[in-house]
Amino acid sequence: MKKRIILGVTGASGCIYATRLAMHLKNKGHEVHLIPTQTAKLVIDYEKQSKLYDWCDKVFQIDDFFEEAASGSSSYDGMAIVPCSMGTLAKVSTGVADNLLVRSADVCLKENRPLVIVPREMPYNLIHLENMVKLFHARACIVSASPAFYRNPTTIEELVDTVIAKVLSHLKIEHDLSPDWKGHHA
Repeated sequence: MKKRIILGVTGASGCIYATRLAMHLKNKGHEVHLIPTQTAKLVIDYEKQSKLYDWCDKVFQIDDFFEEAASGSSSYDGMAIVPCSMGTLAKVSTGVADNLLVRSADVCLKENRPLVIVPREMPYNLIHLENMVKLFHARACIVSASPAFYRNPTTIEELVDTVIAKVLSHLKIEHDLSPDWKGHHA
């Protein structure tokens, strides 16, 4: 079944995560609506990830509260903020919906839709951790951009996809990026 997913992208480094997520969503037949922050647009260009736009069905302006993503009456199936800056994470955790990206995340929380947040800063300070705990209690899923090495990836894309597999799973989207672990016996 085709799903409609909002993809928020902030100015944190790691836009390859957003590009790979959008690509996998589109390859599975899902609809992707992108909300980049102003700084995200600069980072997307700087990190040479402009292909991200090609994978998205719509691109919303960050300050346009009249877009469907701002309303609980819309028919979205979930949202991922990939990568998520600590500033955006703080706004979402405190309900400061001063742009479309944060408002859309707020809508997902209030409508009990999946919200997956992939923070891309480290180390975390106490404020960062407390904001993550607040979002966890609000039923958001925090998926750190910590790729898995035990699957022996051979490319950057394979490494990134170990994180994207977790994001897709928490958006309740079937994928074949990461088969179930069966254990390893030497």
